[in-house]
Amino acid sequence: MEQSFDALEKECLACHKCALCSTRKNVVFGVGKTDAEVMFIGEGPGEQEDIKGEPFVGRAGMLLDLMLDAVDLGRDKNIYIANIVKCRPPHNRDPLPEEQDCCIDWLLRQIELIKPQIIVCLGRISAMRFVDPDIKITRQHGEFIEKDGILMMATLHPAALLRNPAQKPDAFADFLKLREQINRVCEHTY
Repeated sequence: MEQSFDALEKECLACHKCALCSTRKNVVFGVGKTDAEVMFIGEGPGEQEDIKGEPFVGRAGMLLDLMLDAVDLGRDKNIYIANIVKCRPPHNRDPLPEEQDCCIDWLLRQIELIKPQIIVCLGRISAMRFVDPDIKITRQHGEFIEKDGILMMATLHPAALLRNPAQKPDAFADFLKLREQINRVCEHTY
């Protein structure tokens, strides 16, 4: 019997599989439409996400929302956003491989229930996990590959764009390519 999305979230909120649970304020399960054809995957929650319990709500999230809106996407409208790890790594460091391994089943089960047509990896960590372990994000962003019937693309992480605004045009070009793919393969996103 297939698990419901609500049951999966409830189970995840009680998770104690790794040490990140001891320092979290909130589990950041994900947000958006559970029937979304487009899913965005980041690496892990930051401070603001840990406080609010929702992914991408800090400065990087505000930038992400602007880029999404520019191509008629939104977390309350037609996409789903989640992270590889559901608890904040201390000092916003990259999630360790063992933390990713402990948490990845939650995300894989989310993907299984949502059944997206397209996955967009936000940043290097997510792209290494889903697109290619040897990806060079600054060179390979915006390229689509197909894995298990799902189109996947990596793009630059919004936090990286805040640190290096000169890369914003490249990231925006990725979102324009995403819009083209949505128009090509998705039935109810737009």
